Order: sequence, then structure tokens, then C-alpha cells
Amino acid sequence: MTNLPPDLPRLRTLETWLELSLTTVRQAIAGTEHRERERQHGREARPPAANWLLESGIGDGPAVYVHVGGCHMAGKRCRGVPRDVALRALAEVDACPHCRPDAELGYLDG
Repeated sequence: MTNLPPDLPRLRTLETWLELSLTTVRQAIAGTEHRERERQHGREARPPAANWLLESGIGDGPAVYVHVGGCHMAGKRCRGVPRDVALRALAEVDACPHCRPDAELGYLDG
């Protein structure tokens, strides 16, 4: 025993509704798959994290800290720099007391 209507016009109406619903679901699946492919591509194409970070002061002021890349204390105003720039910056800027880039770089004061 089914819950389907017994007459042809209502069965055709139900068929049309089901086809439209299936089309909508398939479009949603295609859109979700496309977004997931884009996210995966973004993860794969992401540039590697910088090994050394230079943290700027407020309002693009002078640098205030040098960090090891990935330091949890690095602020939002950080930019990746090469090793030689990080070494030179340590002569004028404080080393982060948490990640200790001076020790990682082998920097000795004066």
C-alpha cells in the first residue's frame, strides 16, 4: 500500500515537483563540491609560513619585536622577513621573550 494519489493528474504533478526538487538538490551538491575544490586548492597553493617575523608598531610605526615564524605571541602587524633582515633587526629591536629568535639565530649582543 502506497501513499501516492490514485489519479494521473496528481501523479504527474508529484513527478514534476520531485524532478524540480532533485534538480535543486543536484545544484546544491555541485555548488558545495565546487566550493570544497576551491578550499582544497587554496590550502595546497598557500605559500609556506615565514621563518622570521618582524612586528611593526601601531600605525606602521617602527618595528617593535622580532619573532620566530609561527610564534603564538606575534601580533597582527607582522610580516615575514629573510634571516639576514631578522638578524640586522635584532640590533635595534627587541627579541620576543616567548619564542627567543635571538637564540634561534645565534645572535649575541654587542
